[in-house]
Amino acid sequence: MVKLNAEGLIPVITQDAASHEVLTLAYMSKESIQKTLDEKQVWFYSRSRSKLWKKGESSGNEMNVKSIQADCDYDAILVQVEPTGPACHTGHISCFHNKIEDATISSSNEHNSSVIEELYATIQQRKKDMPSDSYTSKLFASGTDKIAQKVIEEAGETALAGVGKNKENTIGEISDLIYHLLVMMSNLDITPTDIWSELKNRSK
Repeated sequence: MVKLNAEGLIPVITQDAASHEVLTLAYMSKESIQKTLDEKQVWFYSRSRSKLWKKGESSGNEMNVKSIQADCDYDAILVQVEPTGPACHTGHISCFHNKIEDATISSSNEHNSSVIEELYATIQQRKKDMPSDSYTSKLFASGTDKIAQKVIEEAGETALAGVGKNKENTIGEISDLIYHLLVMMSNLDITPTDIWSELKNRSK
């Protein structure tokens, strides 16, 4: 019997059964373990959304289970899989694609581009599920013109906040602008990876 932590979860590593490349590190609950065993498809537990989620439910990049093993202490699981597409929501084959080149370590309260990617993944899920109480869903339902209009509005408000030299307000307006830009990107099937690639090209 596997050992769940205080949150009722266990860390899970997925590995490509053919190439042996490590793909993801996520968590499973008792329920998601059982669904993974029953369906032979990888199910995780999202700590940020507090719910079960099937790998690939929004992207289509599912993981077909080939084998499931626990470590010697039964407090971690290794799932060997046959992936149907990239494992990472950024479009990379593996989530482990960020090279560490020095000893600079970010503390847990520092933010980076992964926050953008997590927000984008949430927006993608809203576009798929279209919950009636979601502002994001209402934006998608309103169409491309309305989304573009909101981006224009937020860009104007950001500029005005900047002119006013109010740092706190500017941070809030920039955040609103980025959110609406991500909605526009999702509406046009543009991913954060597309933007990172373009920005990297411009830095050369």
